[in-house]
Amino acid sequence: MFHLKEGDPAPDFSAPNEKGENVSLSSYQGKKLVLYFYPKDDTPGCTAEACSLRDNYQSFLSKGYDVLGVSPDSVKKHVKFQDKFSLPFALLSDESHAVSEAYGVWGEKKFMGRAYMGIHRTTFVIDENGKIERIISKVNTENHAEQVLG
Repeated sequence: MFHLKEGDPAPDFSAPNEKGENVSLSSYQGKKLVLYFYPKDDTPGCTAEACSLRDNYQSFLSKGYDVLGVSPDSVKKHVKFQDKFSLPFALLSDESHAVSEAYGVWGEKKFMGRAYMGIHRTTFVIDENGKIERIISKVNTENHAEQVLG
């Protein structure tokens, strides 16, 4: 599934944020970015992960990182999720799965014996030059900020 590795250039992307504005990787040129892919808004694991990042958002900013979440949910769902949990960072709507596929995180998953296509929860830490510094594929949703910052 993964075809990217640490040190690779991060694939460029363009997708709408919760305001309907198109955001691309080049929008973050010269900045460090935590790009996290998650399956679905307002589910237990995804909420824990988003809240961990929210609660430590100032730490990310102080270290020069911005945070950007990506899921296949619609812009409208992202707005509700952001409002409900006061998320201070942008969420991109990847309904076509183009961004997820570019990063190699869209694929077959299994749950209770049923196979389906979805996002494999993964975080990419991207440096200011657009190179992948770290890939976290075993995400600890409750303590994800510490996992990224540590």
